[in-house]
Amino acid sequence: MELRLLRSFIAVAMNQNFGAAAKALSTTQSALTKQIQVLERQTASTLFTRGRHGAALTPAGEALLVDAVDLVRRADALAQRMERVAAGVEGVLNVGFGMSAIDVAPRAVAAFRASHPGIDIKLEDMSSAGQFAALRDGTLSVGFVRMPVPQDIAAQVIRRDQLALAIPAGETVPEPGRNGLRAWLQNQALVRLVPARGPGLAAQTNELFLDLKCSPTTVYETSDLLTVVALVAAGAGSAVVPASASAILPDGVQLIAIDLESAVWDIGVAWLRESANPLLPLFLGAIESRARA
Repeated sequence: MELRLLRSFIAVAMNQNFGAAAKALSTTQSALTKQIQVLERQTASTLFTRGRHGAALTPAGEALLVDAVDLVRRADALAQRMERVAAGVEGVLNVGFGMSAIDVAPRAVAAFRASHPGIDIKLEDMSSAGQFAALRDGTLSVGFVRMPVPQDIAAQVIRRDQLALAIPAGETVPEPGRNGLRAWLQNQALVRLVPARGPGLAAQTNELFLDLKCSPTTVYETSDLLTVVALVAAGAGSAVVPASASAILPDGVQLIAIDLESAVWDIGVAWLRESANPLLPLFLGAIESRARA
């Protein structure tokens, strides 16, 4: 059944008169009569009885009216909701972030949610490679990733990050310069994140070790960055972590940034280049405004 026919049927039922209903619908009485006849053929029922006092619902008409009103109301509500979604007033936005964005992503999402309370935002912690795959299959709407990105992914740089040494408080720190850092690392047994859990961090750390021509040993491997810094705080060893991990650093850990080119990378916000998500421009605009501020 077409919504147009149901609307005509409801108008006649509410007005109890074909002429008045036609006027309310801005149509002719003959056109309205034909629409009701089509609906009667579809329902195999007579919906109205006509008399000197107008049009009265038959039992079949009364049965149809309840569901017709409910269906039209839900259709109108859906249309209004889709208008709100298109306008960015409500909807669902799935956001991914990795370890390098552990400080910026939650803050950006919190600020966006405060200004757009009707939008349901879900945060997913995953590697940059995992985010690229999720953007392609539609699981994610937008992600905070390590740059650069594949060709089918669009992105804009929002900040830089760098590696840092997480060292138990009170432990010896490296002497300044490359040689001091190399000598210190070479004598360390490090706590490290499992490479599969943080492939970007593992690759950047290995690039640093290659640049310094050192090969520290590993004393512990864990699948969570919080556990890495907790082990450091407990004195189990030192670690190489993103400097942005300062947002989750427990007491008992000192963080020393590594100022070498091999220890620096860009963080960007990324989305599928062909995405038509109406909420995406709103979110990207909020990120850009926050970056300017």
